[in-house]
Amino acid sequence: MEENSEQVRYAVYITPKRGVLDPQGQAALQALKALGYGEVDDVRIGKYIILSLKGDGAKEERVREMCEKLLANPIIEDYEVSME
Repeated sequence: MEENSEQVRYAVYITPKRGVLDPQGQAALQALKALGYGEVDDVRIGKYIILSLKGDGAKEERVREMCEKLLANPIIEDYEVSME
């Protein structure tokens, strides 16, 4: 990395869309209930990604492009981008 280059970190949260089957979430829900945590009503399991970008420009827009093209499946997943 260049010495004068500014680095910005973005967090990307990816979760299954509501109404889309989440087998991992369902397995975790059943396991929690079996362990006595009956108050748990729903579990959605997703991904948390940290991206470090260097340089200037429309970084959040670029991160959203990355999500649309590779990191998330927009057909079945929602994503949220935030700068850290």
